[in-house]
Amino acid sequence: MRTVGFIVLVGCALGLAACTTNSPEAVAANDRFEPMNRAVYGFDEKFDQYIVLNIAGLYINNVPKPVRIGIHNVVSNAEEPVTIANDILQLEFARAGGMTSRMALNSTAGLGGIVDLAAKHGLPEQSADFGQTLSRYGIGEGPFLVLPIIGPEPPRDLIGDGTDLFIDPLTWLPTGWPLLDRLGVTAGVHIWDPYLTHARNMLLRHELEKGSLDAYATMRSIYRQQRADEINGGRPVVVDW
Repeated sequence: MRTVGFIVLVGCALGLAACTTNSPEAVAANDRFEPMNRAVYGFDEKFDQYIVLNIAGLYINNVPKPVRIGIHNVVSNAEEPVTIANDILQLEFARAGGMTSRMALNSTAGLGGIVDLAAKHGLPEQSADFGQTLSRYGIGEGPFLVLPIIGPEPPRDLIGDGTDLFIDPLTWLPTGWPLLDRLGVTAGVHIWDPYLTHARNMLLRHELEKGSLDAYATMRSIYRQQRADEINGGRPVVVDW
């Protein structure tokens, strides 16, 4: 999803200036692109309803839960170098050490991460990203932004996603690897697992939006609250998917 986010960003960047608004409500919410954001939000709602949920539902209904958990564990294990790097950048050295121990244990005794042995030894799954790191150094999220398919992704987090891609070892897989293997690993880590997380978050958000007079404003508020929780306490981890 990070890679897709940057492709979408390139397509949107040239049109942002024409989509600004100076309405008091938008200025107060730091949402200067509100007209465009509302239109993209409407598209995303349809895309989520007819595409995202259906594909995620097929996966959940047809793949046994132990297999789904194993896939999630492998993908999360592959992402942990990014978490460790951001823990170090945030001066969270004890957490970085714990995550390094977790990755080493699961990569060896845990059969490449299929089995989360580390969690049973007091080393739970955690995550950190460069958008979070930028926030820790006082960088604000910037104007609220909603991208097609990706959903809410303010400028700070887009920059963070690009940096995470750069420092992720999977970005630099040896060219000698078979093409299908490279594509499979990249898709699993950067697209499939975030895709399922997006579907889960969408369902939770829809429950909170029920009865709202302005679903877009409610979505914006919920997103910011969730992101603030991630920045202040670490990204919530869900292993069911």
